[in-house]
Amino acid sequence: MVVGAISSRTELAIIGAGPGGYVAALRAADAGLDVTLIEKADVGGTCLTVGCIPSKALIEVANLRHNALAAQDRGLRATVTVDGQLVAQHLAAVSGQLRRGVAALLSDAGVEVLYGTASFARYDRLSIAHDDNVSHLEFDNAIIATGSRPIMLEAFPLGERIVSSTGALALTSVPASMAIIGGGYIGVELGTAWAKLGSQVTIVDAADTILSQVAPVLRQPVERRLAALGIQVRVGVTAEQPTAHGLALDTGEHIEADVIVVAVGRRPNSDKASLDTLEIELDSHGHIVVDAQMRAASGIYAIGDLVAGPALAHKASAEAETAVDAIVGGRGSISPAAIPEVIFSDPEIMSVGEPLPSADLSTKDHGTLVSHRFPHVASARARTIGETSGSTYVVTDEHGTVVGVHSVGPHASELAGEATLAIELAATVEDIARTIHAHPTMSESLAEASWLAHGHPLHVRR
Repeated sequence: MVVGAISSRTELAIIGAGPGGYVAALRAADAGLDVTLIEKADVGGTCLTVGCIPSKALIEVANLRHNALAAQDRGLRATVTVDGQLVAQHLAAVSGQLRRGVAALLSDAGVEVLYGTASFARYDRLSIAHDDNVSHLEFDNAIIATGSRPIMLEAFPLGERIVSSTGALALTSVPASMAIIGGGYIGVELGTAWAKLGSQVTIVDAADTILSQVAPVLRQPVERRLAALGIQVRVGVTAEQPTAHGLALDTGEHIEADVIVVAVGRRPNSDKASLDTLEIELDSHGHIVVDAQMRAASGIYAIGDLVAGPALAHKASAEAETAVDAIVGGRGSISPAAIPEVIFSDPEIMSVGEPLPSADLSTKDHGTLVSHRFPHVASARARTIGETSGSTYVVTDEHGTVVGVHSVGPHASELAGEATLAIELAATVEDIARTIHAHPTMSESLAEASWLAHGHPLHVRR
C-alpha cells in the first residue's frame, strides 16, 4: 500500500551517494545550489561500504599477520592467531567511521539526504520509494550516480558457501580453503589477503592469464608472489558448477573449497536506473553515453561506474566535479589521459597515462614512445623494506615529456599522485629528475627512472 505522495522541488537531484554522488553534492552545495541527494542504502556507496575501503583494511590486516610470520630472517619470532570476528568488526568500524564523516560533511553543507529508491517519473521528476511511502521530487538538473554491482554466474547462486566480493569481505572466520572465480584485480586482491590470513586459495580464470589487462612486466612479479604464498592459479579453464566440497572445472578436475568467491567483474546499474522515460543512449556494455561534461541528455548527467572507463572511485569523484561545473555554467571537461589505476596486489601495481610499449620502442601516431626502467633491486628503500621485486617505468615521447608512469613494487600506489601530476603538467623527465626527492623513499624510483630517461642514470649502470 502506498501511503502519502509528498511532492517537493530541488535545483539539483543526485541519485546515489557513493564517491561520485556525495562529491557532486558537496561541490554543488558549495556553488550555492539547492541539493537533494537520494540513496537507497548507505552514504558512501560501494567503495566505503563493501568495496575499496573494507578490502584495503582486510589487506592491511592480512599483511600484518604475514609480515609477522615472515620476519624470522630479520631476528623476530612471532605467533599470530586470527580472530575472524574481530577482523570483521574492524573492517566494519573503518567503513562506519568514514561513512559518518561523509554524512557530517553533507549535513554541514546543507545537503538534504533522502533514503529510498529513485526512479524517473518524467524528465524533470523523480519518484522516491521508501518502505510503503512514495514521494515525488521535481528538479532542474539531475546527476545519476547509481554505480555498479558484481556480475554473478547462473551456475553459482549465492548462498552460505558461494559469495560475491561483498560476501568475501564479510567472512567471520578464515576458511581452510577458498576458490576464487576470476583473476582480475578483485580476485587477486582478495585471494592474496585470505591466503596471508591462512586460507589455501585457488584462483580460476578462463583467460590465458590473471590480470589480463596488465602489462606482462608488471604482472609477473605478482604471479611469482602468488606462487610463493602457495596460491594455486588455474588459467585457461572454466568453473562449471559447485560441488559438495568445492567446484568442478570444464577439464573434469575438481578443486577443494570451503568457500567459493565469484569475482568475475562488475556491471553498471543502468538497468536499475529507470531510464525508460529519458532519451538516454546506452553503449553495448550498458554504460550511459555522455559528452565531455558528463551530460547524457538536457539537464541529465551520469557519472562513475555508469559511464565508460575504469570503475574507480577517484574517476567518479572527478566526473562529479566536471558535471557540477557544467551545471553552474563552467566549461570544464574531463580527460581520461591521467586517471591513475592501482591494484593492491602483492606487490602493488600502479599505472597512469600511456601504456607501456610492447617493446622498449614503439611508434605511435603522435610519435615515438620509449619506456625507461629503474629496477627496485637498486632502491635503498626497497632494501630496507625487504621487497626488491619490481621496477618503476617512465614512458616518454620524442620530446622527453612524461606521458606514462608504471610501477610494480612496495608502496607503488603512493607514486600515483606525483606521476599523475607530472602527466597533467606535461613535465619532462628532467623536471622530475631535478626535483629533490626524500631519501630513502620509494618515490625516488620515479626520479631514478627519470634520470635514466634523461641520459644520466644515477644508481644503475649505463
